[in-house]
Amino acid sequence: MTVDLPPDADIKLSASVSSSDPLLCNVELPLRAIFYPLGFAVEIATNTQAILDMAEESWGHFRQRHTRPTLQFRITVTEGGSAECPPAPSVRAQQYLLAIVADADNQALCDLKVGVASAWLSYSSLQHRSYLRYHFIEAVALLLLSTSYVTAIHAACVSLHGRGMLLCGDSGAGKSSLAYACARAGWTYTSDDASYLLSNANPPRVIGNSHQIRFRPSAKDLFPELHGRSLTPRAEGKPSIEVPISDLADIDTSDEAQINYIIFLNRQPSAISTLVPVSRTRASQRFFQALYPVKEIREVQASALQHLLNSEIYELRYRDLHHAINRLEQLARDRGTGLV
Repeated sequence: MTVDLPPDADIKLSASVSSSDPLLCNVELPLRAIFYPLGFAVEIATNTQAILDMAEESWGHFRQRHTRPTLQFRITVTEGGSAECPPAPSVRAQQYLLAIVADADNQALCDLKVGVASAWLSYSSLQHRSYLRYHFIEAVALLLLSTSYVTAIHAACVSLHGRGMLLCGDSGAGKSSLAYACARAGWTYTSDDASYLLSNANPPRVIGNSHQIRFRPSAKDLFPELHGRSLTPRAEGKPSIEVPISDLADIDTSDEAQINYIIFLNRQPSAISTLVPVSRTRASQRFFQALYPVKEIREVQASALQHLLNSEIYELRYRDLHHAINRLEQLARDRGTGLV
C-alpha cells in the first residue's frame, strides 16, 4: 500500500549528509513515544511524525502487560531516496549485532545484547507505509523482543474451551488459513504465523498480534471476504494480504493464550483427517533449529522451549479445512490424552 504525503508532511529534515556530520550521528530526534508491542515497552525516537503514526497503526491496540526494561529504537528519516518501493531486505548478524539492509537509503542495525536499535530510512520510502511497517518498524522491535523477553515461534495460535493450540509447519503449510477458519468457527484467535513464547511461563503461554491477520494471496480462493484486498510486500518477496481483525465479522480474539497442544500441519490432497502423535525429540529438532545462534540468547530460548514441549504434540494430516477443524475440535473436547 502507498500513501500520498502532504506537502508539509510534519517533517523538517535535518538528516541530510553534510561535511560536519557525514555519519548522521548528531541528527536530532525530537519526537518520542512509547509503544507496547506484545505488551512490552519499546520507545521510538524519530524526526518525523509519520514514523510514530506507523507504529501506532501496528501497536496502538496493545497495552503494557509486562514490566521489563524499555527497549530503545531510534529511527532517522533522511532526505531523498528512490520513489520505488525498496527491495525485501537482507538480514546478516555477527554475535549480538544484527543488520537489516534493503538498500543504501533504508537499513537498520540492532544491538541485541543491550536492546537498542537504529534505523535510517529515506523520505521517499515513507510512501510505502505497509512495507516500512512490516520490514523495519515491526521487524526490528520484534527482533529486540524475541532476543530479550520472548522466544519467537513460526506458528499460528488458536484456542477452544480455554485450551490453546500452536499450529506449526513450513511456509505454505496453511497455518494462517486454518487459524482463521477456526476463528470463523467460534475459536479464539491469537496469531497467524508468528507466536511469541513467554520466558519462565509455566504452564507455557504465548503472545500474538490478535488484531491483524496476514494471508497468502491463494487464501482468496478459500475466503470470499478477502477479494479486493491489496497485497503487502513480505520477506523474500512473498506477498500477503494484511487484514485488520476488526474488518472481519464475529471473531473472538485474545493477545495471550495458554498452550496445551502443538500441532504440526501436514496437508495432503488425499489425506483422511487424523492426528498422529509426535515425539518430543522430533518436535524439539524442528523448534531448536530456529533459535538465535549466540550462546546466552540460545540458552534462554531453549529453556522456554523445554517447558513448551511438555504439551501434547501431534501431526495433523488433513485434506481440507472443514475436516481439520472437526478433528481439532474433538482433540480440545476430549482433552487429547490417548487420542490418535
